[in-house]
Amino acid sequence: MPAKRVTTGFVRKHGLWSAEQQRQADALERRVVKDKLKLIRLAWADPHGASRAKTLTIPAFIGALTNGYNINVATTTLDSAGARTFASFTRGGGMGLAEMTGSPNLTIVPDPATFRVLPWAPDIGWILCDEYFVSGVPFHFSPRQLLKKQLQRLREQGMDFVVGLEVEWYLLRLAEDHLSAENVGAPGMRGQAIKTFPIEPGYSYHSETNTDLMQGAISALAETYEKLGLPLRSIENEWGPGQIECTFAPRPALEAADNMVLFRTATRQVCRRMGLFATFMARPALKGYYSSGWHLHQSVVDAKNGRNLFMPSAEGALLSPMGKNFLGGLMKYAISATPFATPTVNGYRRFRANSLAPDRATWGHDHRGVMIRVLGGANDPATRLENRVGEPAANPYLFMLSQIAAGLDGVAHKLDPGAPDDEPYAANRTPLPKSLLEALDALEKDAMFRAQLGDVFIDYFLKLKRNEAGRFTRYLESMGLKSPGDDSTEWEQSEYFDFF
Repeated sequence: MPAKRVTTGFVRKHGLWSAEQQRQADALERRVVKDKLKLIRLAWADPHGASRAKTLTIPAFIGALTNGYNINVATTTLDSAGARTFASFTRGGGMGLAEMTGSPNLTIVPDPATFRVLPWAPDIGWILCDEYFVSGVPFHFSPRQLLKKQLQRLREQGMDFVVGLEVEWYLLRLAEDHLSAENVGAPGMRGQAIKTFPIEPGYSYHSETNTDLMQGAISALAETYEKLGLPLRSIENEWGPGQIECTFAPRPALEAADNMVLFRTATRQVCRRMGLFATFMARPALKGYYSSGWHLHQSVVDAKNGRNLFMPSAEGALLSPMGKNFLGGLMKYAISATPFATPTVNGYRRFRANSLAPDRATWGHDHRGVMIRVLGGANDPATRLENRVGEPAANPYLFMLSQIAAGLDGVAHKLDPGAPDDEPYAANRTPLPKSLLEALDALEKDAMFRAQLGDVFIDYFLKLKRNEAGRFTRYLESMGLKSPGDDSTEWEQSEYFDFF
């Protein structure tokens, strides 16, 4: 039996756990020994939403349940290709923040409620963490911490946020059994994307025969999701060659965001072990590959009894007055919120007319051409708003918090979304941004998001993503191109195909 864990330390000193989390941690310490686990991955989501991890021995993990564990702040200062974006070794870390000088350590604290054993590596545990400065102050740039703040705003008003995930992605066969020198990049420059083959011909929507070509992988993934406790509802053959859509039952927002991080990293790891490849890139630069989206289903519920506050009581109504105002907020801030839902250069290729993705800020009832699709109605407890602007590579914490911030502003100011759009691609509505840079310009000017997330985070996020977009601009210039064109580029393929 291990020595009794000390119950004082960083976690208790700063009051970071509830009584329930402490109880879970005590049970977890006993479990990792009883189950003879060998290593534990301490994971956290970086600003892009990618899962980062350190692997600890069991004694080190037990210590982390008391004192947390040190990590370098560097993963939050790098853009999507590992380019150093901030002058970390100058005073203020290139951000004007004394606490960021010199690329300091952070302390990550495991959240006991998120612990899993990895089904594909059954002697390895996995747990999500929250980042803190060594002073115990929550890290400014932690997406998970920022979502928690927005959820707290809801709880203070007696409400909670429930989210259902509907995510499209591509399954492919690997054409190479090893990496070569051309696949190796450098900081700020990704290597060439690995070569793949299509796993099925595509463009036979919901084809049972084509689905069966992928059944081995689908069955393995479904089993993995079940063992991880992910609330899978369906795995569907979508439109493009090997394009799959996974839908998950609604869960409280923080749990849903955590699930999205785990879903992406688990899917990629399991597929790679089978000689397959999973990508969450919105529009791969491969012949015939249609865009993938992430549709976020959301509703606000009464925190005490779970009653859906979007559900209307009047027959014929689409939403309650509160739900209509929440929708009004999503419409008002649609443009400035876009970088949180579509944070990559490549994702903006989705916004095309008649493409099953929106091209302007529209809404309608059960209409797949709008930005916000309203589902449900009177006496339907599943009444919800489906935001169709997201890409599958979005950071789930930032995507969800952007909806809460915008929606609550709509409720506070009783915003009216206007009439529904029956012809969304012809509606007189504000066009969605044509590029990541255009979207970032809109966010920079938005006073509401600055008030809710703070200037420190907004300015940081803008610089991080502009660095990424700037590298794309320089690529276009080097190729003598004046515009990105209609098709995804080699740069985008290298940048995003193998990112998550």
